[in-house]
Amino acid sequence: MTRKIIHTDNAPKAIGTYSQAVKIGDTVYLSGQIPLVPATMELVSGDVKAQIRRVFDNLKAVAEAAGGSLAASAGTALPPVVTASARSSADKTMSAPSLIRRMISYGHFL
Repeated sequence: MTRKIIHTDNAPKAIGTYSQAVKIGDTVYLSGQIPLVPATMELVSGDVKAQIRRVFDNLKAVAEAAGGSLAASAGTALPPVVTASARSSADKTMSAPSLIRRMISYGHFL
């Protein structure tokens, strides 16, 4: 299988000895993101909702650079603050995959 390092200027550059993503065959492994604005490499201003949106914008940019999309993701590991923030105004009975899909599609609750 071929291994390809993924890079895009539409997401923050990797800080350290890792890549934004690695594509092996048809699978893409994205590195974690923090709410940095790619153009300035500074934290986005605003509340946690703005930070969450920025993180997903960054992840989306990397996924697209790899030729995919977040809608096709098989799994996501989210810190508790993200899921707690999203669940606070989402349907409490929503399953984790459904919640992640809503977060990825920028549901109004963020």
